Amino acid sequence: MVLMFTRAATFAVSLMIATAMLGLWIGDLHGQTAPDVLRWGTVHRLSGVLAALMGVLVNSMAVTYFIGTGRWCREVVETYQLSERFVHRSKVLKQRAFPFAIAGVFLVIAIIILGGAADPATGRPGTQAWVTPHLIGSITCVTLIAICFSRQVDAIRDQQILIEDVMKNVKTIRIDRGLEVDDQAVTGEKTSPQE
Repeated sequence: MVLMFTRAATFAVSLMIATAMLGLWIGDLHGQTAPDVLRWGTVHRLSGVLAALMGVLVNSMAVTYFIGTGRWCREVVETYQLSERFVHRSKVLKQRAFPFAIAGVFLVIAIIILGGAADPATGRPGTQAWVTPHLIGSITCVTLIAICFSRQVDAIRDQQILIEDVMKNVKTIRIDRGLEVDDQAVTGEKTSPQE
């Protein structure tokens, strides 16, 4: 999950940066009548929508991951009567990651709001005054989103370590009980208890 999340987060931030660079390249659209420039403005808006969707998707991946693995941890602890410290660790990691995931979503929304406020295509008066706040706010928000992603990666990495610890305990219990042990994830081989 760490690698998948990191790749998705990198892609999302790259899309956001590319959208910002496109916006900088186009410049202020107020008073523009050239069809090519207006077409690039549409591309900027659409790439912003794609970047926003990716940003929300990546944050949602983290939330879903912690909900799923937290539930899995509780069920395994109950089934094998393991220490409740595993469940507690999982809750702590989820509580550590969730604020960054929620903040990441709200930062994406902030960029969208600023972009909408600065967009002359809306036909609202006063949009030109929002161009600079959109620029500064977007750059700031993308930086903060990248920080939120990095903090989530740390929590996901720690959750993966927790899962490995739980699995080691399960393996020990299964061996002690004479049950089949699946080492496929570690060694690629399946072993059964000795008779």
